[in-house]
Amino acid sequence: MRGYRHNTRLGPVYILRNDTRWDIVFNDEDLGSYHSPEAAADDAAGGHTFTPSNGISLDKFNLSYDLGDWEKF
Repeated sequence: MRGYRHNTRLGPVYILRNDTRWDIVFNDEDLGSYHSPEAAADDAAGGHTFTPSNGISLDKFNLSYDLGDWEKF
């Protein structure tokens, strides 16, 4: 498994494995690094990440806090 994907109206949000960390990526921008995919999903869903260059906070996408709702790939 490489990570998780949650599709949004403006494109997918990813939680990707990066060695020992998990990164939130949207539009090829790294929005934060986390110790677990669960912590990354929690911050992504709550909008507690760096803001993407398009200025739209991830909390506007109704992302799920539950990784079970994200697609594994």
